[in-house]
Amino acid sequence: MKKSLLFFALVFASYGAVHAQTANTSSVSGVVKEATGQTVKGATIKITHLPSGKVVSGSADAQGKFQISNLQEGGPYKVEVTYIGETPVVIENILLKSGESLNINPTFSEDASTNLDEVVVVGHGVVDIAVGRKTPIAVSTIHRTEIEEKVGAQDITSTLANTPSVYITGQAKGFGESSMTTRGFDQSNTAFLLNGQPVNGMDNGRVYWSNWSGLTDIASLVQIQRGLGASKLAISSVGGTINFVTKSTDMKEGGFVRTTVGNDMLMKGTVGYSTGMMKNGFAVSAMFTHWSGDGYVNGTEGQGQNYFLSVGYKASEKHNFNLMVTGAPQWHNQGFTSTLDNYLKNGRRYNSNVETVNGAEVNYRKNYYHKPVANFNWDWTIDDKSSLSTVVYASIASGGGQSKRSEKTNKGPYLSADVNNHQWYGIVSNYNRKLNENLNFNVGFDLRDYKGEHYRQVTDMLGQSSIANVGNVNLGNNVFITETYSTNPWKAFSSQPKSTENRLAWDYEQMIRYGGLFGQLEYAKNGFTAFFQGSVSQQQNSRREYYLEKPENSKSENVNNFGYNTKGGVSYTLGKHSLFANAGYYSRQPYQNNIFMNYRNDVNPYAENEKILGLELGYKFVSRYIDVNVNAYKTTWENRVTGNSKNAVKADVEKYNPTNDPNILVEGDYLYFSNYGVKQNHKGVELDFAARPFSGFTLKGFASIGDWKYDGKSVTIVRNEDRVVLATEETDLTNGKVGDAAQTTYGLGAKYFITKGLSVDGDWRSYDRLYSSRQAGEGKVLELPSYQLVDAGVSYKIDITEKNAISFRFNINNLFNKFYISEATTNIFENKKGETNEYWNGINTSNTVLIGLGRTWNASVKFTF
Repeated sequence: MKKSLLFFALVFASYGAVHAQTANTSSVSGVVKEATGQTVKGATIKITHLPSGKVVSGSADAQGKFQISNLQEGGPYKVEVTYIGETPVVIENILLKSGESLNINPTFSEDASTNLDEVVVVGHGVVDIAVGRKTPIAVSTIHRTEIEEKVGAQDITSTLANTPSVYITGQAKGFGESSMTTRGFDQSNTAFLLNGQPVNGMDNGRVYWSNWSGLTDIASLVQIQRGLGASKLAISSVGGTINFVTKSTDMKEGGFVRTTVGNDMLMKGTVGYSTGMMKNGFAVSAMFTHWSGDGYVNGTEGQGQNYFLSVGYKASEKHNFNLMVTGAPQWHNQGFTSTLDNYLKNGRRYNSNVETVNGAEVNYRKNYYHKPVANFNWDWTIDDKSSLSTVVYASIASGGGQSKRSEKTNKGPYLSADVNNHQWYGIVSNYNRKLNENLNFNVGFDLRDYKGEHYRQVTDMLGQSSIANVGNVNLGNNVFITETYSTNPWKAFSSQPKSTENRLAWDYEQMIRYGGLFGQLEYAKNGFTAFFQGSVSQQQNSRREYYLEKPENSKSENVNNFGYNTKGGVSYTLGKHSLFANAGYYSRQPYQNNIFMNYRNDVNPYAENEKILGLELGYKFVSRYIDVNVNAYKTTWENRVTGNSKNAVKADVEKYNPTNDPNILVEGDYLYFSNYGVKQNHKGVELDFAARPFSGFTLKGFASIGDWKYDGKSVTIVRNEDRVVLATEETDLTNGKVGDAAQTTYGLGAKYFITKGLSVDGDWRSYDRLYSSRQAGEGKVLELPSYQLVDAGVSYKIDITEKNAISFRFNINNLFNKFYISEATTNIFENKKGETNEYWNGINTSNTVLIGLGRTWNASVKFTF
């Protein structure tokens, strides 16, 4: 009995103590809003008790509301409210009375200076995001809201369409087929990073956006750093660096469901949910998407899924961990370029890959791929002056491109896929040390290991009993293939030929090992900043040939190349004005595909380190009502290697296949051109601005004028689809115009909030001085007609409860259904003898071109809970 009384006495005393403590503590609450009056979901509120340094944090809910409790009376306190893309709101000298609930309503100003720190929840040291006016580079940042509104059914590259010196094309070829150039440099020479992880293919630097369709759902922001960029890695940021920062593990519980429909039977559904931070320190966020559509161009159907899983763990105040896994298995039928005459006769939806079989239209050109990516981030705050950030990542991939072939012995048709599998593992680690009040030091390393497998496999016999496998020096003449393999992306890893007897046309592996060291020293004081970066790297390339070499010669020599880069810059900010200048030099190792020739183990004598020199100047003005950026640049690139492809026309067959052997080249087959020893000179100026003349209205604009030319002679190797060399040519490219991107671009965009939750927006863009990618020598190159495009959209959001909201979005792209040429791969000016081709806007209609998409639309509804 005594023990029971003692127990209840202790419980009562404990309750009294807790109750007394609760009664005497204080709290801070309020609603976070934008300058437009919109509430801000997910803003971070950090309250610091200045005498003790104790920090208490929280976040705003779906209605922008927050409440931070259990604060001791007194103070002073400092309240900091931050959100992606907004200038932090700081309220100081707050004193709290015992038991008081102080109400404040932080409102972000219309100053567009951005604080991006809060979006990079993990990987602070390896995700090189440029911040506001502090980083001396040309930069544009697109935030989550704009990504969600503007992308719709397009690739994520479309988010960058309204920025200077960026040109997007290729979407008409099918889902995920877009490509982009930056300052006249293609994707293989622009660095793409996902949470600090390199994305460009290690063998050729290319990026295939069909493998990254999930980024439109999971990206928190996209930032383009034109030119030298802020990345400390020894990467190929010649044109620029594009950072994709994905959703980190959400710290607050909630989810959403979104449905999108669009032209040509587009349907897309997404569901996402986050547990929020649980008591055990873990938090989990997951998302899944399914999409399908017929495609704008005839015969370009597609279907796929996107998945995303992020698991975060806060072990202590010093250690944060985050594991992310994402992938986008998909298949889509492909379009390609054709003659302008074909488009004029058959319409802009014409697809030269479509053929009629047994009375039905079919397209055998198909891409299928599955590329899961995983990365594990560890952020360690060692002390108040130093930290270590590390990301370990893995990327495995399998899939290929299907097309129709002819059997070598009886000429019967069959379908096969050119397969590209890879396993890629890497680690990036960066140590940061604050040396003193003004000096900061970074040092780190970047290690990568890559293995790629390449061969051709049969996917459909089309009624044949077997396919002859000829050409492999390790097989006899009586080897026949009877197995077929799936083009379902979910089966890509399991449905593969394990033996060389079932691999056609070629069969080889590529091995790349890469190690780099990098460092940076940064100084900042009284508005003046200066930085110096340097990196060194060693790359080893080799290959193993199973098709054209006997076993004793299957392994190539190891080709080792040393590379380095160095860059530095200064900036000075005085009030609302900032000036910056930077310079950099790269000695970049050649890509694997350029080191070995003829699809054998032959080492290419032209494959030297590419040399890049970049110079930049810039001015920034930031105020409450308008922000302006002006940049000038000059980039010189030597010893570079370029490549392009086209469908063979009659003239090509006559030139490259004079014996008219159908196994060598026929009309419609792909021709591949590899150009060595090219030098390019790129210079230009860029302007972009954002004006906010009154509340709720934003006007943005951009303009860029480039002068991009080739210099000197180039050696071109021409190959057919079987990688057989058809010709080696020398072309003088002096004063030739760099094609595939408009050298003059400008545009305007506006967004206006009609009332709370309801907004309309529109974008107008103009493209001029767009040239063919094919050079005729002596500076003669085809110039395409200029064109203008208009996009428009409307958004509406309804807050249902404190936690629930529903939002609507409607987009129209190419509002006026403009017919335009987005790219050309030939250089034909006059008709040849006996030809009677016509002209359209001064362009010979026998030129091979790609027509841009006509009017498209999409609409979405999203429910947040």
